[in-house]
Amino acid sequence: MTQTTTESSTEKILRKPSEDPDTVSGGHLVAKALKAEGVDVIFTLCGGHIIDIYDGCVDEGIAVVDVRHEQVAAHAADGYARITGKPGVAVVTAGPGTTDAITGVANAFRAESPMLLIGGQGALSQHKMGSLQDLPHVDMMQPITKFAATVPHTSRSADMVSMAFRECYNGAPGPSFLEIPRDVLDAEVKLADCTIPAPGRYRASTKSAGDPAAIEALAALIARSEKPAILLGTQVWTGRGTDAAIDMVRRLNVPAFMNGAARGTLPPGDPHHFHLSRRYAFNNADLIIIVGTPFDFRMGYGRRLPKTAKVVQIDMDYRTVGKNRDIDLGIVGDPGAVLAAVTRAGSRKDRKAWFDELRAEETGAYEKRLPRQLSDADPIHPLRLAHEINEFLTEDSIFIGDGGDIVTFSGGVVQPKAPGHWMDPGPLGTLGVGVPFAMAAKYARPDSEVVCLFGDGAFSLTGWDFETMVRFNLPFVGVVGNNSSMNQIRYGQKRKYGEARERVGNTLGDVHYDKFAEMLGGYGEEVRDPKDIGPALQRARESGLPSLINVWVDPDAYAPGTMNQTMYK
Repeated sequence: MTQTTTESSTEKILRKPSEDPDTVSGGHLVAKALKAEGVDVIFTLCGGHIIDIYDGCVDEGIAVVDVRHEQVAAHAADGYARITGKPGVAVVTAGPGTTDAITGVANAFRAESPMLLIGGQGALSQHKMGSLQDLPHVDMMQPITKFAATVPHTSRSADMVSMAFRECYNGAPGPSFLEIPRDVLDAEVKLADCTIPAPGRYRASTKSAGDPAAIEALAALIARSEKPAILLGTQVWTGRGTDAAIDMVRRLNVPAFMNGAARGTLPPGDPHHFHLSRRYAFNNADLIIIVGTPFDFRMGYGRRLPKTAKVVQIDMDYRTVGKNRDIDLGIVGDPGAVLAAVTRAGSRKDRKAWFDELRAEETGAYEKRLPRQLSDADPIHPLRLAHEINEFLTEDSIFIGDGGDIVTFSGGVVQPKAPGHWMDPGPLGTLGVGVPFAMAAKYARPDSEVVCLFGDGAFSLTGWDFETMVRFNLPFVGVVGNNSSMNQIRYGQKRKYGEARERVGNTLGDVHYDKFAEMLGGYGEEVRDPKDIGPALQRARESGLPSLINVWVDPDAYAPGTMNQTMYK
């Protein structure tokens, strides 16, 4: 039989791409577009559909951080965007690779975080033939992204990446998704036939200051107000408007509260910083300004704001303004630009009596809670754990909360000391963000300390990527508040169905997470006495390793928010 010289399909797949400088593959075009956007790292789990992107990233100097689950890759891209202000990028393979990442994309969507997920897909030449891992990814992603599309031709790879990034910043930021069929990604085309947008040349400014008439109206409302209050929400940090927010509250003399990623805008101890008196302030204010946070369940859908106060809402998304509650004034624009314009148009007013009233309420709430924060009870009260963590944080510590009841406790106690130093899942309430957020934060800010508080149930979801933290030498101080329960759910069951059924489906094993950390090459320590929490945290810091301090906390202590079931109201 005569032997032919035709290449086998396997040889074609494994063939080294052409080194002709006039041609380029789809994966290399993707990498060039990522580089133009300022991307310096992708988070990924490998798959045959996407490896040409890796090859392009190596050539472009983009780091490849490979994780153990695609959900972690998506959460890490989300976390990277939150920390840096640049879009995060996750690259996953087709089918289950993309579906595994859906939770991370959905979390970024509700949290308004600008990230790009790139997913593989079977070859266009095999469309509707039942190729490996073929699924309608774009159809699944459309409801939870700002943009979802298929790259139809190799020459379009770079400009469609740029298009996806552009849509990430259309109005309030959010995620985009691109699927790239394998033959599109692997094929080579003439470089002259491709469009690679230049950095900074394909997007307009999104720093709109809103309607000038509305700015003047808000400045007038503040000037007339005797008892104003402002809530600075996540968009203040997302849009990097913290300096403008600080300037506004100080120059116009307005007491400020912060939620979500805006926590830390003002440091603890600042005379304009208030924390524990928000409900009292809102109930007694004559003017309430809500900046960059929607009237969702966290705000009681706006119903917790009294009708006696003037309510102003500032947001990057027109659809959010006035949603769920009538308002007196709505301004669509970039929070930093809007607040800077209001400051220029406004004037300072003495409000010493109002500040003294709020500070007295703040002090009273703190003193009422203090005995539990300093409790020596065994098992350890979660408030004592939160107190010790707060005392441990430095000026540059980034705090991450990943859990239900234990993180609800921490929200009233732990106070970041600088902008951008607080991370939590956001309004989707996704458990499992802790390890990937810590990964992204430490990668982006290697000189900053990262401290993560986990519930034991939350850590279990993505905890295997602790090994990735060890492998990439990304030290952080991890704390597991371990009550062997999913307590936020357990309390609701107990109240609704009684003690006989309170532990159905929510009880976990007594896992020694300190041993888990040691097994994977990190630092681990167990704590049962509250006096040992601080020294254990310090030893974790000094270890220079990814760490887990396993703190056994009281399983019968519940946060007020859990007991009031506020997340469901």
